[in-house]
Amino acid sequence: MLFADLFFMFAFLPLCFLFYFMFKSIKVKNCVLIIFSMIFYASGEPLKIFMFIFSIAINYYLGLWMDKARGTKICKFALWLALIYNIGMLGVFKYTDFMINNINGIFSTSIPLLKIALPLGISFYTFQILSYIIDVYWEKVPVQKSFHKLLLYISLFPQLVAGPIVRYQTIAEEIDDRKTTLNDAFEGFVRLIIGLSKKVLLANNLNVLVQNCFGENISQASITATWVGVIAYSMQVYFDFSGYSDMAIGIGRIFGFHFDENFRHPFMCRSISEFWQRWHISLGTFFRDYLLYIPIFGKRRAILSLFLVWFTTGLWHGASWNYVIWGLYFGVFIFIETKIGKKNLKKVPTVLMHIYNKLVILIGFGIFKFENMSNLGNFFKNLVGANSNELINNITKDAISSHIYIFIIALIACFPIATYLKKRFENSNPFSNSIAVVCVTVFAILLLMIDTTVLVKTFSSNNPFLYWNF
Repeated sequence: MLFADLFFMFAFLPLCFLFYFMFKSIKVKNCVLIIFSMIFYASGEPLKIFMFIFSIAINYYLGLWMDKARGTKICKFALWLALIYNIGMLGVFKYTDFMINNINGIFSTSIPLLKIALPLGISFYTFQILSYIIDVYWEKVPVQKSFHKLLLYISLFPQLVAGPIVRYQTIAEEIDDRKTTLNDAFEGFVRLIIGLSKKVLLANNLNVLVQNCFGENISQASITATWVGVIAYSMQVYFDFSGYSDMAIGIGRIFGFHFDENFRHPFMCRSISEFWQRWHISLGTFFRDYLLYIPIFGKRRAILSLFLVWFTTGLWHGASWNYVIWGLYFGVFIFIETKIGKKNLKKVPTVLMHIYNKLVILIGFGIFKFENMSNLGNFFKNLVGANSNELINNITKDAISSHIYIFIIALIACFPIATYLKKRFENSNPFSNSIAVVCVTVFAILLLMIDTTVLVKTFSSNNPFLYWNF
């Protein structure tokens, strides 16, 4: 079941809201959310839902065991059992065939691939479980003694399959005590509509432009098509993933949960370090808090911890070497900027900093897209014309001309215009004519976005969110 499905928007979600707000008891509301979350997950993974619940149960009892054995070696033993189990499950399902492929390639063996189906959202819910277990061990949060409350935290369907990675401490109190105010409902629905529009109106249409630019064989793409294609692809990934995050945050807000932001206009960054403070924030902070500052290699070898984080960041995204290269690629620039220092970077003219980081980011998205090393090599060659390709051809002209408006709109949407307008008017007199005009205009635009979204979804193919694959 996809967030951008008409069935989800006009059947599943309304029914969930109906049953949820029928009851006043928070216990009953939680049960409603658990039931609908199980239905949501089972619609995509009917059999693996049993493995999903079993994993939560294992971690529930390991958490209780750690809490009872606090201050003893058994507590640490329970932690290691949890780490081995969760990381092991992720490794088996996500990386088994990747390792077999590499073994076959290195030793010229012919071990058959197992082709294990990847459970829906395993990368995201595994990290949520790990954050809970580690925080319990570090005594940052009290152990959850109610199984159904821990089940609710892990299985909550808005963020279950593609994030953001919600920390237990973020919503621990709201599991037991929360209310949906009129402002929560309004902002939640607005956020939901914005996220849906990002996906359906921008990301899906940018995907068509990307396919037209790169074609079936990237080596034959023109220089202009390669550059326009990678720019469009970077925006596609942004609007696709941030759109899902917006929808998750919006739906959670309607239920009274306040998830942390996952994107803060990342393309407005002045450096690569700042880009990763704005992009997929929940993943970045996870690695920062649970891996970077843990002295695995000792304090004198902090550089190894830095590159371990970026190696892991890349590998988390997929079982392919291009993702590892992508992670280490950004790790190198983070390392360079760290050595230069923030004060020295501020002295560099802003224009030069933007040119530098946008080139690095765009090339990074090219690495992210092409899993095949041959295609990745041709991508790099195309950027500088090393494949002797044309600067531009008729195919490129047609692709750009037919998508020029969506391309421009997407570029504009990368800027924090809505954030600026909100700050500009939030302290104004709510009864002034200007505010009334703005409110009516925003309302009309939102209605138009809903109508357009429905029409587009009705007559277009179904495109799943990119990060559902991770």
